[in-house]
Amino acid sequence: MASNVNPTVRRRRLGQELRRLRELKGMTAEEVAERLLVSQSKISRLENGRRSISQRDVRDLCGVYEVEDHRVVDSLMQMAKDSRQQGWWHAFGDIPYSVYIGLETDAASLRVYDPQVVPGLLQTRGYAEALITGALPETQQSDIDKRVMVRVRRQERIHAHENPLRLWTVLDEAALRRVVGNPQLMIEQLEHLVEMSQLPHVTVQVIPFEMGAHPGVNGQYAILEFPDTADSSVVYIEGVTSDLYLEKANDVHKYSVMYEHLRAQALNVEQTRQFITKIAKDYAR
Repeated sequence: MASNVNPTVRRRRLGQELRRLRELKGMTAEEVAERLLVSQSKISRLENGRRSISQRDVRDLCGVYEVEDHRVVDSLMQMAKDSRQQGWWHAFGDIPYSVYIGLETDAASLRVYDPQVVPGLLQTRGYAEALITGALPETQQSDIDKRVMVRVRRQERIHAHENPLRLWTVLDEAALRRVVGNPQLMIEQLEHLVEMSQLPHVTVQVIPFEMGAHPGVNGQYAILEFPDTADSSVVYIEGVTSDLYLEKANDVHKYSVMYEHLRAQALNVEQTRQFITKIAKDYAR
């Protein structure tokens, strides 16, 4: 697959364009589904980019929307073809959060809040393996190894020479205090966290316990923003059996405001490094 083709992002763009054509036609998703003898949920999934779309689907939808410009139809058909190609993550088999990986791979910036663990992009290999093993106790070692490899591969965005991912992470103190693996592994993880925070495009802040209640008490989330203005920002909330993707402007705005409050209440960058270093020394005793 060409390096500049991200199937997940292509599906999103294609879905947005199909939604725009439907709305221009003044039709509801239910009306389109009735015309094509398919379920309304299929039309919704095609428009939100959560499933692959075939060139036949595009042709049928363009017919319903009476798109007469062949250049538009050909362009949409090509997008459908590109969206069915495989990203690097498909080489690892069935990855539960493959949609998120596709978005993260193409994102320009990522804001993450995690109250429990160090985010995947900043994890050491040892921490990642211990975390996955503990979180998924019935998972076979081969699947754990695969998940660790995917996590390490994702981290290449941080170290890219050109256009590295801009990462802003806010952690709760609990993520630093929770012993994942063993104390020595935690020392290595916390030292790695401080090291990564020295990168100009990586910011790490911690909210200490003494801060009390704060806007992040409801749980983990991430906000992804993209280099192309045509791609709307996404709020990602990870679930046990399914994940939630919020793309409506109002939802993204609410989470963005909440994140600004988190950043304001957290220790600043230098205070955070000192705080993490102190906890690492506590583990060494």
